[in-house]
Amino acid sequence: MDAITIKELTKRYRGNDAPAIDGISLSIGRGEIFGLLGPNGAGKTTLINILCGLRSFNKGEVELCGYSLKNELAKIKPMIGLVPQDIALFPTLTAYENLKIFAGIYNLSKAVAEERINEYLSLFGLEHGKFRLIKNFSGGMKRRINLIAGLLHQPKILFLDEPTVGVDVQSKSLILENLKNIHAQGITIIYTSHDMEEAQELCTKVAFIDDGKLICEGIPKEMVGAGKTCHTLEALYLTLTGKRLRD
Repeated sequence: MDAITIKELTKRYRGNDAPAIDGISLSIGRGEIFGLLGPNGAGKTTLINILCGLRSFNKGEVELCGYSLKNELAKIKPMIGLVPQDIALFPTLTAYENLKIFAGIYNLSKAVAEERINEYLSLFGLEHGKFRLIKNFSGGMKRRINLIAGLLHQPKILFLDEPTVGVDVQSKSLILENLKNIHAQGITIIYTSHDMEEAQELCTKVAFIDDGKLICEGIPKEMVGAGKTCHTLEALYLTLTGKRLRD
């Protein structure tokens, strides 16, 4: 059974002529690190929001872990974690206070919450900032806490919307290393990024989306490299999506 099955998914926003998601069909296997790649406005964030049950859709069928998104969302929600592009934290609370709130949302017991908070703070090099206010954190530290908040309940599917944007090299390296370790534990990761080199290194499979349409998908090492027209994922990306600016 696939982690996610999408069939002919369409999403149209009111007042827009073109659909934000235009008949996309995808199968994402369990245990993949699956990259959703595309220019600004391609539909990546809209697709993630739909898969997390945060936005409705007009047509199509979606299943996560065998459950219908349309009819069985309550069964799906405990199995997914979302790390949004924007920092979803309370700036005037400490890191620990923020994570306790998320642990409560996930209905974790006090003992389990305490154990996992300490475990993940240590894993992401943040144990020293446990009782510091989020507003005093660096950008990289905020990104790492943001990621921990989506991991506390140990979801089966983790959605990451540009998890390394705007962070320093050290934070980025630590985040990617830990994502590989998390993936090795069997968690399916759905990931968006504009960093094609990062995606080529991290992802087991990728899909290019543009103007709401799926234009290409496959295993990175089979899509680019020796004997291929494009030798990097970035070169293939530019070939397929063009150089038109998407401001």
